[in-house]
Amino acid sequence: MVEESRISSSSRSRDLDKLLLRPGNLVGPTFEPGTQLRDDLQEYARILVVGAGGLGCELLKDLALSGFRNLEVIDMDRIEVSNLNRQFLFRLEDVGQPKAEVAAKRVMERVSGVNIVPHFCRIEEKELEFYSEFNIIVLGLDSVEARSYINAVACGFLEYDPNDEPVEETVKPMVDGGTEGFKGHARVILPGMTPCFECTIWLFPPQVKFPLCTLAETPRTAAHCIEYAHLIKWDEVHSGKSFDPDNPEHMQWVYLEAAKRAELFGIPGVTYTLTQGVVKNIIPAIASTNAIISAACALETLKIASGCSKTLSNYLTYNGVEGLHTKVTEFVKDKDCLVCGPGIFIELETSVTLKMFIDQLEDHPKLLMSGASVRVGGKNLYMAAPPLLEEMTRSNLGLPLFELMDKSPTGVVHVTGTAGKGDKRQSCLRKLRVAFKAVGIADTDMAGGA
Repeated sequence: MVEESRISSSSRSRDLDKLLLRPGNLVGPTFEPGTQLRDDLQEYARILVVGAGGLGCELLKDLALSGFRNLEVIDMDRIEVSNLNRQFLFRLEDVGQPKAEVAAKRVMERVSGVNIVPHFCRIEEKELEFYSEFNIIVLGLDSVEARSYINAVACGFLEYDPNDEPVEETVKPMVDGGTEGFKGHARVILPGMTPCFECTIWLFPPQVKFPLCTLAETPRTAAHCIEYAHLIKWDEVHSGKSFDPDNPEHMQWVYLEAAKRAELFGIPGVTYTLTQGVVKNIIPAIASTNAIISAACALETLKIASGCSKTLSNYLTYNGVEGLHTKVTEFVKDKDCLVCGPGIFIELETSVTLKMFIDQLEDHPKLLMSGASVRVGGKNLYMAAPPLLEEMTRSNLGLPLFELMDKSPTGVVHVTGTAGKGDKRQSCLRKLRVAFKAVGIADTDMAGGA
């Protein structure tokens, strides 16, 4: 009975073999058909799936059935009853369990030979080395902020040659999928070669904002009551304490306060699920849309890993609201992008200490970064968190950055922290090109990146 529930490897690879074992007219320049290619993909290709929700469940299933055997998935959420209508890997008895762990378990039960390692944590909690180990990163996220962070991490591995051309060996491919109801997109991001997420951030519409006077005095909808509890009541009751949308206790408090206000004004419709949707700007998902977008993402992942066909150039949109419409648009890379470009240029005196450098990041007009951690190559110069690492690296703060960088006249520095203004601050990672004055630097053209 157990064997009958498993998919036989021969039938599973039948269609895959048609792509990997035969030559074609649309293949990539490095494509070499044969069983060796198929075996290498199964043995050596490492794929990271970010997100184990509606789209993430589909991605894990599709990638496993596409011949990838070494998968890992990261997600910080636990399963809720409201997930069960579209996140097909989960059952009622799984409610309260980590999504990543249950999704990995279910796929491994059904697809023989695949190994999926789950990670139940925030994406920011992983070191850069973790992300560097994967050949391709596949995104199944519902958050602009999370996409921006992973995009910055992948672009942080990118190196440029003296002519400011990307070094191909350092390109970390990403495949990004997203759905909104009956609409969705799939895109291929090759940092330095195609537009990264930040290059086309304008594609994502701004979140809807309600006037505070309406929230405070004349609420008319359930969303008004929820935003009142979230934006006004929380600060009144929890002065100085930041609201964490990923903390179930915080979300429950907002829901209860919103329900009280809705009852006071006779407004129906406040539910815990709606509270989550309003606070986190979550748009209802449709299972069929997730399946379609996942299929496109899995195919692009296979094409990148094997070269069996040319990849998408570079943004596919799907609209199933009325009939079916799909289109591929080739967006252009922003040559001045702060994330996927060569890096922000900063010129320093050799006497500038690491502490002084970190302080400068807060005032830099292109960074506005606070709470920064600093990394050069594979070495952590300073870690703002957790407390143990902060204590271990604190002694470097008083040392000149020039000495910490082995007295190299130039170098690439990666900084992680919180950037932005006001309530628009978010976690980010930035790449900086640092040059030290009066140490015989010949390439003064680098200042053009400022």
